[in-house]
Amino acid sequence: MTTPPVQVERRVGQRFAYLLPLSLRQPGTSVEGSGFTQNVSSRGVFLFTDVPLTEGAEIELTLRMPSEITLGEAMPVRCRGRVLRVLRPVAASSAQASGAGRAETKIGVAVRLESYEYLPEPYESSAVLTRVASLHSHHEEEDRPRQVSSRAL
Repeated sequence: MTTPPVQVERRVGQRFAYLLPLSLRQPGTSVEGSGFTQNVSSRGVFLFTDVPLTEGAEIELTLRMPSEITLGEAMPVRCRGRVLRVLRPVAASSAQASGAGRAETKIGVAVRLESYEYLPEPYESSAVLTRVASLHSHHEEEDRPRQVSSRAL
């Protein structure tokens, strides 16, 4: 009988399994789209999307962060981070044959969050998916949200 190898947990924050809709974009490029989270923590997120992202790329995500992460009310946030890992989907035919769900047909992306901006209410999750560009381009000074480093959470 062999003993399984000991693995060191590298995550600092507790992860919460949430399927949350989000919009995403790569600053300085025309790359933008939508997706959904698999899990979220104060320092990172694992998400699924159709958007072709690359490791090391800067990324901006907009979603409603749950109260377990904000330690207060659930609120809309715009997060900036870096893509740590990209997992390509399994072949569509093998996913259908195995009865796999929609996550297996999307690209899996691990993101390290570096900063947050709390967005003003009202915020509708349906708007995240239909108005991606308008969510990310709104930067007027009087409405500018407060930016907080992820180290503060």
